[in-house]
Amino acid sequence: MSQLPQAKVSGHHGIQPWSVRSNYRTYKSPYGPKYKIEPQFHGITLSRATRMGYIAGAMGASAGIFALFFFAEVPRVRMDIMEKVPILGDYFKVEIAPEDNPF
Repeated sequence: MSQLPQAKVSGHHGIQPWSVRSNYRTYKSPYGPKYKIEPQFHGITLSRATRMGYIAGAMGASAGIFALFFFAEVPRVRMDIMEKVPILGDYFKVEIAPEDNPF
């Protein structure tokens, strides 16, 4: 029987890899397209995060305005917030006629 050559133990789990990658880079033509990998965090790029930020800001502002006008008839909100708005303040001032006032 012939002796097999001793296998080199250099790969994963002590097994020699089938092929070794070459240590040179592949040729890149100076006339081809210039590819760049856009930096990202968990798959979200800067342009996508900016777009999502604008959308979230618009939705938050519209939800805040809705909540403000929804609760505008609550006396505390009306007196503390809505009457102090420069243009709309006079609309939210409630004056009770003397004959309707029980006090």
